[in-house]
Amino acid sequence: MLSPMQETLCQTGDFDFSHPTALFLNCTLKRSPELSHTSGLIAISAKIMKRKGVTVHHIRPSDHKIATGVWPDMTKHGHEFDDWPAIYELVTEADILVLGTPIWLGEKSSICTQIIERLYASSGDLNTAGQYAYYGKVGGCLITGNEDGVKHCAMSMLYALQHIGYTIPPQADAGWIGEAGPGPSYLDDGSGGPENDFTNRNTTFMTWNLMHMAAMLKAQKGLPAHGNQRSLWDAGCRFDFPNLEYR
Repeated sequence: MLSPMQETLCQTGDFDFSHPTALFLNCTLKRSPELSHTSGLIAISAKIMKRKGVTVHHIRPSDHKIATGVWPDMTKHGHEFDDWPAIYELVTEADILVLGTPIWLGEKSSICTQIIERLYASSGDLNTAGQYAYYGKVGGCLITGNEDGVKHCAMSMLYALQHIGYTIPPQADAGWIGEAGPGPSYLDDGSGGPENDFTNRNTTFMTWNLMHMAAMLKAQKGLPAHGNQRSLWDAGCRFDFPNLEYR
């Protein structure tokens, strides 16, 4: 359920977001259909995007058999199973990636760490312009819990995303925490989470900034391919440094 202000924002503004696609990876430890409080916060952001024409996919990695490791396909490295390559196809198609996680012992979930490791496994791939594969894509994060750690988790998650090539717009994180646990979680009756103005504001800002940035990058066909092309660097071009002989 969107607030009246969120509804108004969706109904106004001459913006075309009909082309970007978004992928939400909910790194809850719970499998479907068990209630995930993180999915409650994701639902707000996803609904705003859908209202503006963004194609949205929502996956719980916990519902899949994802191998642990830092190779694109772990079945080639001794594992009997790995659902990650199929999920990664959606990652490559998405202009916007949002990682959602609960807080456990002040940290993002173990599944969130696993997903970041698997994203990292393909960070050396190149796009058609010779840049790293995640260039031109936008990242953000959503966090829930009943203990402190929203900003700490966001710090490590957003750092990881930008390090592997994602563009991070302003206010690219949002979250909700109740009283220091044990206490109610986001979707629990009486928690106040869905009505929390601070959380709703940050979730709204994050969502619109992700859409704005994705649309801007898409209109410009990504980041300019100059001074950041791994293919040319490997070939000996050093841009602002003396060039090496081409091998």
